[in-house]
Amino acid sequence: MKEADQILLDLKRKIYKPIYFLSGEEPHYIDVISDYIEQHVLSETDREFNQTVVYGKDVDLGGILALAKQFPMMSEYNVVIVKEAQNIKELNKKADEEPEPGDASKTSTSSGTQQFLHYINNPQPSTILVFGFKYKTLDKRSALAKALQKKAVYLESAKLYDNQVPEWVGNYVKEKGYTIGPKAIFLLSEFLGSELSKISNEIDKLLISLPAGKEITAELVQDNIGISKDFNVFELQDALAKKDVLKANRIINYFASNEKQHAAPMVLGMLYSYFSKIFRYHFLADKSKFGAAKELGVNPYFVDGLSRAAANYNSQKLRYIFSCLKEYDLKSKGVDNTSITYGELMKELVFKILH
Repeated sequence: MKEADQILLDLKRKIYKPIYFLSGEEPHYIDVISDYIEQHVLSETDREFNQTVVYGKDVDLGGILALAKQFPMMSEYNVVIVKEAQNIKELNKKADEEPEPGDASKTSTSSGTQQFLHYINNPQPSTILVFGFKYKTLDKRSALAKALQKKAVYLESAKLYDNQVPEWVGNYVKEKGYTIGPKAIFLLSEFLGSELSKISNEIDKLLISLPAGKEITAELVQDNIGISKDFNVFELQDALAKKDVLKANRIINYFASNEKQHAAPMVLGMLYSYFSKIFRYHFLADKSKFGAAKELGVNPYFVDGLSRAAANYNSQKLRYIFSCLKEYDLKSKGVDNTSITYGELMKELVFKILH
């Protein structure tokens, strides 16, 4: 994320600003920036007297501003970090809840907000005040949001789309000084979803014992993140692409006996994404490896597999598969199904896809 990268770059260059308001649905960058400030702005000795970490459920804006207005003790900066700031009620007010000028009826309930607005325009220059406002954003129409966007370092960290995760994984590993194979990227992004904090934590664990500059392989991912080498969604997709009935059924039987690890919503979602790519492949003007990869948002490594699958599944069959996926998604949630087990549902679905 370019905005987050720029904030981190400035911090590493010791370019500090008085207020950081870090918000958005994706908490990864909020944590990374907040943690960097917490660990690097002050020396270990200075932190004892000049760094305060509070949590939103325990404070209000008045209390936070009282901390922010303090002067540092024998240090250049006073650092105040507010974690879980989304729990501060005053920050969750909508624009239409703000008092009109001269409206005394709302002034008392909004005094913290008014004080914060004043502070944003006149911050304590020796204080670095950081808000971690996770999983949501401020009402952009509010005076508070407008003031922060204008006067503070303001970040809105949006969740990545599923097709953006593989590129993010590759870049994250590269920044750490390692390489990663395309199948390993696929396994990480498909198995762990789009939660960047979860993905980065798992990658960091893999790197602990990996010599600098080495490659994260699919085998390393499978051995260390609990992904079966032979029985995973990647292998299921490969079996379906090749119409390998025996392999596909072995994998589905394994899924049925390990339902917790291979829940229907995850498996069906991945299959829908996979067959959507095959469907789109049929209508590409440029079916070359790199042209198709760019249009489909996949690594060129996977294009040959999609090409083989497209040869086995024409557009009419794919439309039928999409209707089956929708039907079995509903059945897995109990719609028009009172007795069929997860394993039976998945076996039926695979049979319909293959025949």
